[in-house]
Amino acid sequence: MKNKIMNIFKKEMREVFRDKKSLAMMLIIPILIPLLVLGMSALFEMESNTKEEDYNKIGIAYELSNEEKELLDEFKIEYQEGTEEEIKNAYNEGKLDSFITLEENKYTINYDAEKSTSVQSRGLSENYLEAWKKVLQARILSNNELNPEQVFNVIFIDYQTEENTSNFFAEYITSYAFLFIIMAITISATYPATDSTAGEKERGTLETLLSFPIKSRDIIIGKLMSVTLASIITGALSLVLSLVSLAYANGAFEIYKEINIMPNISTIILSIIIIIVYSLFISGISIAIASMSKTFKEAQSALTPITFVSFFPGMIAFLTDVKTSALTSIIPFLNFTQIFNDVNGGNINILNISLMIISSVIYIAVIIWYIIRQYRSEKILFNS
Repeated sequence: MKNKIMNIFKKEMREVFRDKKSLAMMLIIPILIPLLVLGMSALFEMESNTKEEDYNKIGIAYELSNEEKELLDEFKIEYQEGTEEEIKNAYNEGKLDSFITLEENKYTINYDAEKSTSVQSRGLSENYLEAWKKVLQARILSNNELNPEQVFNVIFIDYQTEENTSNFFAEYITSYAFLFIIMAITISATYPATDSTAGEKERGTLETLLSFPIKSRDIIIGKLMSVTLASIITGALSLVLSLVSLAYANGAFEIYKEINIMPNISTIILSIIIIIVYSLFISGISIAIASMSKTFKEAQSALTPITFVSFFPGMIAFLTDVKTSALTSIIPFLNFTQIFNDVNGGNINILNISLMIISSVIYIAVIIWYIIRQYRSEKILFNS
């Protein structure tokens, strides 16, 4: 039985390495990960290093008092005072980053949410208005013979953080690098899985293969091993390129200054485990779906959503700060990225890691059983 499985495995691997598209999926897609890491790091640094002069031009569509002018000068705001129509025209011409209107006691900040400088200008306007509000509050309190300091300083707020901890940019870039590793593995698995199932049906070679004295189980295991190995190669290459690009970014960008964004040994070991387990998991799913398709093109269309399913649950969980639990540890696709983010953040939960591995093994066993059942059905195999 081992010889038969190995023969199927060798045959499939030869097909993978002979096919230029399969090689492209395995080797070229991981190259996009360094581009992602370095490109997003450059974008983050550009946004964080925006000079105040680039967003401090603010229009004031009402008459200012001397106190307001002094406060604007303190905030280093280059303000333009005028009527609402004049200010709107200046804003539309790009001379202002944002502008403020006043109706009774309601101040409205007008800005463009699609321009980063305008969004930053909005923040500067908010800070100025908050300061002006305190001036007005202090005036009212003084008029009522109350000490503003006693009212405003009822409580004090201080901030303390550990040194050398990762910031948002660091967490963001490492999490997204891992998500793209998962996506690269998914893309790498879909093409050989499609070619070894629906492709063989379309070429008529599957019937010839099944005419040999080989059990369906041996054929499935051989095919699954080849697709899994191709996926692991992609995942390993993606991981290496991710580590190299993170190491380079760590020293090249100021936003990571005095912060180590490189994953620790525990994270790297877990990443390798996830790559192996996920490669087997996604290879099984890809073979199961492709086996039900009549043609190569039909199988590709059926597998296209899998790429998005592999990426978006983890992305949404990261952006919404979903915490890892026993439940999320057994949810396919989501559990891999959740556990990685936890370990990368220094939170090693043995129960959640164990649930992730055990649930994945169960899913893989069910998938293999389902594929073997498919290959024993002539109706599914030959679409009769």
